[in-house]
Amino acid sequence: MRIVQVTDSHLHADPAARSRTGIPLKQFSAVIDAIKAQHPDLVIVTGDISQDETATSYTHAVEQLRALSCPWCWLPGNHDRVDLMEAEHPLLEEVDLDGWRMLLLNTQVPGQPHGELGPEKLAAMTKRLKADTRPTLIAMHHPPVEVGASWMDAIGLQDREIFWQALSAFAHVKLIVFGHAHQAFAQAYAIGEGQVGVYGCPATSDQFLPEAKAFAVDDASRPGYRVIELDEGQWHTWVERIER
Repeated sequence: MRIVQVTDSHLHADPAARSRTGIPLKQFSAVIDAIKAQHPDLVIVTGDISQDETATSYTHAVEQLRALSCPWCWLPGNHDRVDLMEAEHPLLEEVDLDGWRMLLLNTQVPGQPHGELGPEKLAAMTKRLKADTRPTLIAMHHPPVEVGASWMDAIGLQDREIFWQALSAFAHVKLIVFGHAHQAFAQAYAIGEGQVGVYGCPATSDQFLPEAKAFAVDDASRPGYRVIELDEGQWHTWVERIER
């Protein structure tokens, strides 16, 4: 099964609105066009769909995503309005991937840039992991690990230590994908006697400079997406980029 991750489109109601390095809707559309050639079975959008929190920004996203020939799902980032997302397309908590499954976690803390799951969501995640031991992919917006950029690490998942403690009992969690960081990232996170693959994804909008102490845009990097191949408990993943 082939899954494609898209993240951090930061769309505006105005289709011609600019970001720091380009026009978000134009770049999002170009990424979606590139994804079509990958023939994915599913596309997952890991948050920050909107920049201006308008209904029209989500309409723009849905118009592009509906042009795909496969199902798609999304989850909210810190910039998103959950009510406006739900008005356009359902917010799922779990997706069946044949031999695999995917859990979609909402890490949003309304009005704050950082993320958190909290006791209730962690308990719900634990319950779902106990109920099904198929190989599991977890998708979320905020990074559950430090990515090496001081300012970004400060606004990642705040309860990540508790998150990893909860996952330590479930060896069938194989990989985690996240957004928010606007950069490619890959880490094998040691947990118990095994490892979990943890992956960040380029944004479709601006890219952030890796390992920066303060906020900085990476002008040299291009928008992109992540491809994930799942097969019998194994996976292979890589990043593709497009021209701006």
